[in-house]
Amino acid sequence: MNAQSTITTSQFHSGEREMQERAGKREAMEAIGKIAIRHFMPDQHRQFYEKIPFILVGSLDRDGWPWASMLVGGPNFITSPNNKRLDLDATPLADDPLAANLKQGASVGLVGIELSTRRRNRMNATVRAVNDGGVSLDVVQSFGNCPQYIQTQDINFVRSPNAQIDRTTTQRFTQLDAAAQTFIAQANSLYVASSSDTGENPTARGADVSHRGGQAGFVKVEGNAIIVPDFSGNNFFNTLGNFLVNPKAGLLFPDYTTGDVLMLTGTAEVFEADAREIACFKGAEHGWRFTLDHGIRIRDALPFRAEFTEWSPNSLMADNWNQAEARQKMETERAAWRSLKVTAIKDESSVIRSFTFGSEDGQPLLPFEAGQFLTIHVTPENAKPQTRTYTVSSAPADQGYRISVKREPGGAVSNHLHDTLRIGDVIEAKAPKGAFYIDALGKRPAVLFAGGVGVTPMISMTRHVLNESVRKRYTRPLTVFHAAQTTDQRAFLEEFRAAEIQSDGKIKYVSIIGHPGGGEVQGTDYDATGYITPDLIRAELSFDDYDFFLCGPPPFMQAVYDAIRDLGARDARIFAEAFGPAALKRRADAGVTAFEPEPEADTAVVKFAQSGHEQHWEKGEATLLETAEAHGVTPPFSCRSGFCGSCITKKLSGNVAYRTPVTAEHGEDEVLICCAVPAKDTEELILDL
Repeated sequence: MNAQSTITTSQFHSGEREMQERAGKREAMEAIGKIAIRHFMPDQHRQFYEKIPFILVGSLDRDGWPWASMLVGGPNFITSPNNKRLDLDATPLADDPLAANLKQGASVGLVGIELSTRRRNRMNATVRAVNDGGVSLDVVQSFGNCPQYIQTQDINFVRSPNAQIDRTTTQRFTQLDAAAQTFIAQANSLYVASSSDTGENPTARGADVSHRGGQAGFVKVEGNAIIVPDFSGNNFFNTLGNFLVNPKAGLLFPDYTTGDVLMLTGTAEVFEADAREIACFKGAEHGWRFTLDHGIRIRDALPFRAEFTEWSPNSLMADNWNQAEARQKMETERAAWRSLKVTAIKDESSVIRSFTFGSEDGQPLLPFEAGQFLTIHVTPENAKPQTRTYTVSSAPADQGYRISVKREPGGAVSNHLHDTLRIGDVIEAKAPKGAFYIDALGKRPAVLFAGGVGVTPMISMTRHVLNESVRKRYTRPLTVFHAAQTTDQRAFLEEFRAAEIQSDGKIKYVSIIGHPGGGEVQGTDYDATGYITPDLIRAELSFDDYDFFLCGPPPFMQAVYDAIRDLGARDARIFAEAFGPAALKRRADAGVTAFEPEPEADTAVVKFAQSGHEQHWEKGEATLLETAEAHGVTPPFSCRSGFCGSCITKKLSGNVAYRTPVTAEHGEDEVLICCAVPAKDTEELILDL
């Protein structure tokens, strides 16, 4: 923000407004800014500043280079005589450019951080007066800041903040040496100074400073340049907005174990959200490159040491560069089988058991969308190898892939998993995929309908929306209808109820039990009995504009689909994941052409090149998958409805027609054989099976 400008129509300058526009947050930030950005300090901010032992200061030197600095004074070194003034009883570190930059009338930015609690507050100010013992500041703007990426630390002073250090320990440089590169690449936090001064208006020299944090290794060093991913924040875009109007930056890297500080100043380049430099980095929404102009290393500069105590949960949800680069390499192998190790097993109900898988080779797992499925390959005892797909029931930010499997009578794979899989066992799996998933930040409320074990994508979606609400401070409203035969067969009750509480009611869970047991009380143990009926739906929803997600057995899906269509839901707003080969019979919206099965051949010869089998086929007969199975050929498959892609097979000649809409991605020479048949005018179809 421009600390010197008179605020009229907007709290933000042109660079900040442009970044807000890019993120689709412009109107919301203008409204929030009018409330959150004050020209005085609220009492809680004054009390906060008065108890912290150090504060970060952003300033500009006489050549316009920004510097991020730290003023350290110990407990009670900051006082606030009134809500528009802050007095700091501390002087800059030896050889810190801040000493020359603190002049009457100069603009400075401040961020106060309490490392033990992750609290932080921001301020823009002007220097009121400078004396031998400190500096007095006049508040221009004051606002709170989110604590998302701050790692907690316990501070202990090793000497008086006023003690002098040996000035010969200071080094000046214009190139990052190997030691500096290594230190930066391992950092889990930094401070960045910027300015809204364009150089055109000498009275508008707004300085700012902010914090950036993440896992150790969240920044990448490339020679004299540093790439910094930008995670979700307050959406004011003060720092990136400043870079757009004045592409200069100052960085401060403190080493809390040695007391050394690395102070850098140089130029900054903002990346677009989809830039290749950060495209592989999980959690990054934007990013920027810093290029060094010159810097200072001060040995043993800090009079305190800090002991690391806990990672920020938000930091752990994002990558470091080792993980990001490994994931980028693996993205090219998304369709390949890889070994996964069982890391946890939990019974979710009397018939559903969860299995969590982690990396067996130490490489990171590929990201996925909430609602997608995992394809696994196992060999049950005394049986042939089997391939199945199971929805991932964990959220994208959770550790590992969790699947939750219902034990099916006679189910070779489900019984094998329940009876034999143990922690430490290894299975083969492909990375999650699928077209059935939720946008956690969607503006329309979402309604999730789950039948039985069809709840697995719904708990993933719910957890994802809840996780993103912490990062984004926006909770997409959800209503979850979950139908189960009995309460002991119902899975994830505690997780759904916890989500209701944590979301302050923006997530609502409705439990429908088909056959309640004796002694179970409606309103306590469950919410409704029987089936999900139009009356029940109407009682819970106002039937405005919703997105609907359906998952469960085919009869359940069809009944719910018909009910919500009759209640006025648009077909285009209904997203479904079916079990088994039965496809949902849809009714197209007005003016939309419904899916028509493609013309089939009257007769054709189907040949399986690898096995040598061939079959005379006539119109209306079995799918290619069923034809293959009849000859003892066992290609991989799972959904049998064209959405999972497990059955993709190379086509060597001929053409196919699909009897149902397919969503799995496939090439022109690939066939989803689970729902394909020979196409019209195809006399011979050859498959690589």
